[in-house]
Amino acid sequence: MNMMTTSYPAVALTTLSYGGPAARWRTEAMRSHATARLIHISKGQGRITVAGLTNGYGPNNLIYLPPYTMYGLEVGPTVFGQMLTLPEATGWPETPFHLRLRDVDPQKELVTLIEAVERELQPNGDPRAAQCHLGLLGIFVERQLAQRDPSANDARRETAAARLVAKYTNMIAQEFQSDRSVASYAAALGVTPTHLTRSCRKTSGHSALSLLNDRIHFEACVLLRETTLSVQDIAQRLRFGSPAYFTRSFQEKSGQTPSAFRRKGGPATRP
Repeated sequence: MNMMTTSYPAVALTTLSYGGPAARWRTEAMRSHATARLIHISKGQGRITVAGLTNGYGPNNLIYLPPYTMYGLEVGPTVFGQMLTLPEATGWPETPFHLRLRDVDPQKELVTLIEAVERELQPNGDPRAAQCHLGLLGIFVERQLAQRDPSANDARRETAAARLVAKYTNMIAQEFQSDRSVASYAAALGVTPTHLTRSCRKTSGHSALSLLNDRIHFEACVLLRETTLSVQDIAQRLRFGSPAYFTRSFQEKSGQTPSAFRRKGGPATRP
């Protein structure tokens, strides 16, 4: 008897924990992904910037990042969490959310659901079962969002500044390798560079240029650690005028040259 097989996109579960000062770039530098992410913080606290808006986080927090949402989070020595990659985000919200689960029952239910997904991602697990548990996790999230007290919504995300910065960071996420300047992004958004920078500082504490450079820096770190591309090729891919300019910019950001960063790294893992 022939049985029909279904191909499921890869689901991944990554641990978020403190890796020391040298590993801060792996979590704090602004990055984005073509697929959605779901972050569960089980202990510790810090700050997370999502779409240009910085907020605090703590234990039993659940943070959703749609595709191409730029983010970076502080992960201190007391923090432990997990990040779930959602290759298919159908049915999930189109905008980020930050749930703070205060009651014990939903906290336990969430842990049970994530553990079930993790179990099926093991070598002896079944991707079909993982997909089923992801479906249940989606229903859990939908119910929690429906039950959330409206007063718990972050009103700052609805301000004009936050909406502008969210659009800006979304553009960066998809075009950071295009060699566009802050002035170019601002013109596309219909504002002046000064107004864009003022808005970015208001919502995230960073300038518009800093957010852009941080995203480029993260990509440089990934390429240095996870590929064998030469420094010259990386500089060209990231649209730096020359390898020397790339080296100087990277050193100003990280305190070491690209070659030194690559030598000290070893195999890299990242969310």
